[in-house]
Amino acid sequence: MSSSASSPPDVELSDADLVRQAQQGNAKAFDLLVTRYRGKVYGMCYHLVHNEQDAWDLAQNAFIKAWRALGSFKGDSAFYTWIYRITHNVAYDWMRKRKIQGDGEFNDEINAAIAVGAEAVPKSDPAPDEAMKNQEIGKRIHQAIAQLSPDHRTAILLREVEGNSYEEIAEIMQSTVGTVMSRLFYARKKLQELLKDTYENA
Repeated sequence: MSSSASSPPDVELSDADLVRQAQQGNAKAFDLLVTRYRGKVYGMCYHLVHNEQDAWDLAQNAFIKAWRALGSFKGDSAFYTWIYRITHNVAYDWMRKRKIQGDGEFNDEINAAIAVGAEAVPKSDPAPDEAMKNQEIGKRIHQAIAQLSPDHRTAILLREVEGNSYEEIAEIMQSTVGTVMSRLFYARKKLQELLKDTYENA
C-alpha cells in the first residue's frame, strides 16, 4: 500500500484531492469526505422519508455505496454532486419499495412556456425559502414540503435549501434542466397553495 494510504490527510484538502487519496486506499481521506457531507446527505434523506432513523440508515447506505463505487468516479462532476446523486437513488429505491409517493398530480411534460417561468415566484406571495427563516412557521413549511411528490420535494430542497444550480440538480436527479425548472415551478406553486393560510395569518 502506498504511503498516501496510511498517512492522515490534510483537513484543508479539496474534495478532489481527498477523492484521489481515497481512491489510492486512504480510508481516512474518505472519512473526511463523509464528515463534510454527512449532514447534507442526512438532511436530504430526512426531508424525503421524514424519519430520523430511516434517514440515518439511508445516509449510511449512500456513503457505503459511494465508497464501493469510488474507483469508478472520474471527477467529471463535483464530488458533492456525485454523492447527492447516489443519495437520491438510494432514497428513491427505498421509497419505491415502500410505495411512498406523496402528491403526484403534476405531469413533468409541462410545456415550454411554463418552464420558462419556472424561476419566478409571484411577487404577491412570499417565497418559501424566506419563510423558512421564521421558526414559528418552519414546521408548517416542513409539513407542506412533505406533501410534494419525491421528485418535486428533491428539486425544491436542492434549489432552495442547498442552493444548487439547475445544471447541478439535473445531474443529481438524472434529468434535463427543463424538467428541473418545471418541477421547481410546480413545487413553488404547490407550496404557495398549501401555505396560503399561513402567510395570510402571519
